[in-house]
Amino acid sequence: MAKEKKGIRLEHVSKIYKDPKTKKDFYAVKDVSVEIEPGSFVTLLGPSGCGKTTTLRMIAGFESPDEGSIFLGGERIDELTPNKRDTAMVFQSYALLPHYNIFDNVAYGLKIRKVPKEEIRKKVIDILELVGLSGMETRMTNQLSGGQQQRVALARALVIEPGVLLFDEPLSNLDAKLRVSMRTEIRRIQQEAGITAIYVTHDQSEAMSISDQIIIMKSGVISQMGTPQDIYYHPVNEFVADFIGDANFLKGKVVSHAGETGTMEINGNHVEVSGCGHVSGGSEATLVLRPESIHLEDAGNIPCDVALSCFMGAYQNYHVMVGDTKVAITDYNPRGKKIYQVGDKAFISFKPETAHVLQASE
Repeated sequence: MAKEKKGIRLEHVSKIYKDPKTKKDFYAVKDVSVEIEPGSFVTLLGPSGCGKTTTLRMIAGFESPDEGSIFLGGERIDELTPNKRDTAMVFQSYALLPHYNIFDNVAYGLKIRKVPKEEIRKKVIDILELVGLSGMETRMTNQLSGGQQQRVALARALVIEPGVLLFDEPLSNLDAKLRVSMRTEIRRIQQEAGITAIYVTHDQSEAMSISDQIIIMKSGVISQMGTPQDIYYHPVNEFVADFIGDANFLKGKVVSHAGETGTMEINGNHVEVSGCGHVSGGSEATLVLRPESIHLEDAGNIPCDVALSCFMGAYQNYHVMVGDTKVAITDYNPRGKKIYQVGDKAFISFKPETAHVLQASE
């Protein structure tokens, strides 16, 4: 696809709905400003009702913003109808035409655009090869598996060569194993086509595995935008840390720090942490620890009591109590290591650079 890559820019975009029960207006999306780079794969992630689908539908043109502006490339598009925008949507339900075969489903958008017949044939054959459906042009859509239907829907969107490809939870109707393989395929096809993609999901592992950037939303606003690594290792608040992967939270205070390295007091015990330069000495803070970053040892700075010890093959799963706080630990490759049992007393251990410190107000 040699077409110029286009990005998306939202400037102070809001969408207001009326609550059917209270009859009061509320913001489904509030003052969202974001820039999506051309050719990137960006995922809108968050719980139900966070505003991610409404944001996608405003970009597609199925909803109109009540405030703000939307730009595709250098063109303002928030007042254009969906068919006038250089976008294409892959729906959760696939929305295939049941009485058409694969070829005619994929060719539908080109026919509407009155593309010459020979050009349509070449484009459809090329795109079916890209999505792995070569030789299946005459098969009816009701003869296809869920994964094949999803590929047809993707091919139909891609064949019109949109500036931006939009995905509305396209894998939610597939079984778990097929979802994993199809998300890999979607990412491969997006990279091969070089197209800008905006993807909506509530599945954090899906978002982590396919995205260049993730936008986490809550209550209509953006909580954080960054690479999967940024968001996983440097969440801006407890909501983000808890939503993207598993996280433990230990309350305490920063006793002192020099630059990014400092000391936290947790349950009266002092422990070295890094990444706390933004927290002033003496301030209340929360220590964020991922389960895989913690180990149990016979001696250390933070004592704990083992409440659960479960062998899971690739890892030993522990729950320990640090004071009144439960801490989950995923200890990979347990073979040959000391296995702690329920009731044992131990100490949690972690490298300072694997911890992340949040100021209490965050």
